[in-house]
Order: sequence, then structure tokens, then C-alpha cells
Amino acid sequence: MELWKSFLFSFIPIMVALDAFGTLPIFVGMTEGFDQRERMTVVRQSIITAFLVTVGFVLVGRAVFTALGILVEDFMIAGGVILLIIATVDIVRPGERRNSPGATLGVVPLGTPIIAGPAVLTTTLVLQGSHGYLPVLFSLIANLLICWLVFAQSGRIIAVVGINGSRAFAKVASLILAAFAVKMIRTGVMKLIAG
Repeated sequence: MELWKSFLFSFIPIMVALDAFGTLPIFVGMTEGFDQRERMTVVRQSIITAFLVTVGFVLVGRAVFTALGILVEDFMIAGGVILLIIATVDIVRPGERRNSPGATLGVVPLGTPIIAGPAVLTTTLVLQGSHGYLPVLFSLIANLLICWLVFAQSGRIIAVVGINGSRAFAKVASLILAAFAVKMIRTGVMKLIAG
């Protein structure tokens, strides 16, 4: 029961940080003119890359912090500020992350930094400190599977909701991300004051 609760508490912030529907217009724009097989290759590359980068960061991030004398609270405050900036930029100036497609499109820029960007890395590391490795790992896998489904079915989703519907979802997700960022900053400051 406790594992399930931790999974849910990890799942939602990672889903908001990952923002599969918000990234969908970028994916569609970058893979325009690709056939289905090429598009699925890009999807597979991007999801595998995002998983490896995020898990690697979660596993070694704390060791690096210990070596540098950085507290989790310091990272929560810094990460919260970065997430708040990212959310604000996404709300005020959408589409800033667009890049031109290349041979390694699935790895860079889609896998990282678009899917496994600062928001996802910061969120997973902070959640791992609060809920442990397993719930965060399961939440990450579940969210990446959702991202894979969204990208794999991009043509159908865009046909139903349209590009504007996808962008509207991205705006709401950015607002939630901003609120989560403020919560991270507040928690970090309160822990520093208490400790």
C-alpha cells in the first residue's frame, strides 16, 4: 500500500515534468515527412535515451552532490527555480525548444534535452529523495510508456485534438509545473530553516 501511494505521488509530478502532450507538436514538426517506420525508429531512440539519461542521473546524482557538499535542500531550491523558469518560458514563449531534425534526432534533441530535460531530471532526483528509488523508477517507466504511446499515435492524436488542443494542454501542464516548482522551493527553504 505504501509503495502504491509513493508511486502515485511520484507519477503525477513526473508526468507533468515530462509533458508528453506538450512535446507532441515538437515531435510532429521534427518528424514531418518521415514514413511510419522512420517515425517509430525516432520514438524508440528517444524513449530509450530519455530512460537511460534519467536513471543515470538519479543513480549518480546524489553521489556527486555528496562529493560537492550540496544538500538535497539546496538542489530542491535550485531545481525549483529552474523548473519555474522553464514553466514560465513555456507559458510566455511556446515553441522555443524547436530544433532542426538530424540523423540522431531520437537521441538529441528529442531523447535529451526535450524529453529528459532539466524538469524531468530535477523532479526525479527530488522525488527519489522523498519516495525512494523503486516508486520513482516505476513512475518514470510508466510515464515513458505513455510518452511512447503518445508519440507512436501522434497522427491520430493530432487529428482528434489538433495542434491547438495539444498546445492548450501544454499550457495547463506548464502551470502545474510552475506550482510544483514553487512547492519545491518552499519545501527546500522550510527544511533549511528547520535543520
